[in-house]
Amino acid sequence: MQKIRVPLTNFQFGEVSPSLISRTDTAIYVASAQRVENLFLRSEGGVIKRAGLRKIYNYSDITYDSSKVHQSRLLPFIFSDDERYIISLEHQKIRVFLIDPNDGSVSLVDTVTLDVDSAALPFTNEYLHEYTYTQAADVMFICHPLFMPRQIIRTSLETFSVATYAFDFKSDNTKIYQPYYNFQDSDIRLSASAINGAGVTLTTTQPYFDTTGSQVGGSYPNSFHIGIILRYHDSEIQIISVQSTTSATANIISILEAKLDLNALEVTDGTATVRATYVDHGFKVGDAFTMSSAGGIGGISANNINGNFTVSNIYSENEFGYVCSGTANDNEIGGGRPEITTKAPTTDWYEQSFSALRGYPSAVTFHENRLAFAGTLSQPDSIWLSRAGRYYNFDVGDGSDTDSIHLTASIGDINQIRHLVSSRDLHIFSNSSELYVPAFQNDPIKPTNAQVKRQTSYGCEFQKPQILDGGTIFVQKGNRILREFLFTDTENAYTSTSITSLSPHLIKVPIEMSTLNGAIDRSESYVFSVNIDGTIAVFNSNRAEKRAGWTEFTSQGFFASSVSISDRVFANLVFDLGDETYKIVLCEFDSDFNTDMASVYSGSSGVFDVSADFNDGAIVDVISGSNYVGKYTVSGGEVDVSTVSPNLDLAEIGYEFDVTLKTNPIDSQLANGPVTGSYRAISSAILDLYNTASVSVNETNLVLRNVTDDLSEDITPFSGKKEFRLLGYGRDPQITISQSSPLPLQINGLIAELIV
Repeated sequence: MQKIRVPLTNFQFGEVSPSLISRTDTAIYVASAQRVENLFLRSEGGVIKRAGLRKIYNYSDITYDSSKVHQSRLLPFIFSDDERYIISLEHQKIRVFLIDPNDGSVSLVDTVTLDVDSAALPFTNEYLHEYTYTQAADVMFICHPLFMPRQIIRTSLETFSVATYAFDFKSDNTKIYQPYYNFQDSDIRLSASAINGAGVTLTTTQPYFDTTGSQVGGSYPNSFHIGIILRYHDSEIQIISVQSTTSATANIISILEAKLDLNALEVTDGTATVRATYVDHGFKVGDAFTMSSAGGIGGISANNINGNFTVSNIYSENEFGYVCSGTANDNEIGGGRPEITTKAPTTDWYEQSFSALRGYPSAVTFHENRLAFAGTLSQPDSIWLSRAGRYYNFDVGDGSDTDSIHLTASIGDINQIRHLVSSRDLHIFSNSSELYVPAFQNDPIKPTNAQVKRQTSYGCEFQKPQILDGGTIFVQKGNRILREFLFTDTENAYTSTSITSLSPHLIKVPIEMSTLNGAIDRSESYVFSVNIDGTIAVFNSNRAEKRAGWTEFTSQGFFASSVSISDRVFANLVFDLGDETYKIVLCEFDSDFNTDMASVYSGSSGVFDVSADFNDGAIVDVISGSNYVGKYTVSGGEVDVSTVSPNLDLAEIGYEFDVTLKTNPIDSQLANGPVTGSYRAISSAILDLYNTASVSVNETNLVLRNVTDDLSEDITPFSGKKEFRLLGYGRDPQITISQSSPLPLQINGLIAELIV
């Protein structure tokens, strides 16, 4: 027999797929493990037990429903460094938790169930996981295709309100600065019975208006077109009723007029006829109109060019003529920038983009001092960016640098945009592709240079993408793969590389993601991907050192939502409180705790009242300082440890969680080849531990107490190397490190002695 010492000093690739069990030839094999549960990967290569979950708040008014993806979704709201909040988004409700700027405590400060107009909030359990959001200063924007964007507004340190997003108006209220689109076929014309006023009849040349429901009194009261704004040339019309698919009644908000192109008029010497260029004018001979704002031309004064006239000639679909009240003394083209008032049938008309009929934005973000929306039901591949610095104004104007921008990602596929992410460029994630709007080195995005470029074609799910280590992490369509959208200089393009190829088994239909950048006493950065089965897949990446790996967090309850607020991480968990009564509980990862749903309780003579948190029958773990007291069953609302610790009056009580590090089968290369598959044994394992109070190796416990110790004193955690003697032969010998007590644990590495 031969003894071989095999070092396992690095777990940087975390938990890898069982399918890699035979890849002993790769560097990944010796720097990973078969199971890494409830452990953080350290930048130095070792692992450390995750923090316990300190109980903060019990959602006592929510009856847990396992059929819902979310019943409380946690969102971050950071107003400033010392004014930070957790938003709990719920069914027709939000709860606001304040992180106290002085002592860091978390408390519920506001609950909102109605908006500022006393209307019910539109949030529903069915779609909570699909909502997208962004925040600037004291306003958070929430988006979904089924409702107009909502604003969660911080009104004071401890009060919030909810309001419907509203576009800016022109000062005279004749124009709403919102996006418009021509949803109709290009040959459908719209005409009006008058140029202004209320109760004006609108007529289309082909069916257009929505006639949902039954006709009542000559109208369709349930038509989704009621209340919608149409733009006729540059004028706005609001529909007040619908009579048929081709007829509706409306109020004219601003008189029906249009601007002609620059110098659109032409006169001929010796005549009074003015020839006007007006694209798709829709006129016929005899139609009345009003010309205004035209300048004098060919010797005819402006007063004679402007006024009320009728059409005398139709030269083409883009040119018509009228007889003015003066005679030209020269041939000339000019007239400045005239305007024409008309109600003639035209194809130059549009409908507001955001409505119950057309849908609302799916995605939202801020980018280069513009508010960006994207992806309605009727315009799934459209992106709208507000005017620079004016987040409620989407007027495209004349295309100047600060005007609003409207882009369409026309790539030939059905492209429902689901997310916008502001990074070095504006990243666009749709159900079928990954795209971006490029930034320019010394030039911001503006109407004249904005463009959409397609990069990869994997598609994205509803989980909000997260920025980590220079890349954007997103869930690929199908909910089984996470990818990193990253710009590479070698290809001069974005790539979407899988970051789960080594650990696909840990991705179990993610429902949300959050990013942690150095917190919970850790300097590393992580992505938390909450799975629908209640586990969290935790990704750690360090691009500079070319290492990345996954671990899994589990609990006796299951994770329902998580959020990071600066350097702190919070999570909603669902726990059985003891009698199959399931409750959602807000907790925080806290390195001062070693159990979940934990609190420090004050008691007397070893008896603790836990009735506020646990029901009878709950089996909980009790910790005193660094000593594990044991497991106890709640009875009569109390935990009684008096038979073991009669003088105990302060203790941590919560649920223990499993901690497991199971190595890949210990392998080695001999002169005659690898020992893979042959019978071999691990005779011993030497663990390099730090600040560890409980550890077991293949069910052999670390002994930290001697019979001569004072058992009333706290255990002193161990740092250093400990050897564990092991038994047993097999074809795939492994080392399983776990705990018999919920106490601190950190493993820097280990050496296995292999007998072959």
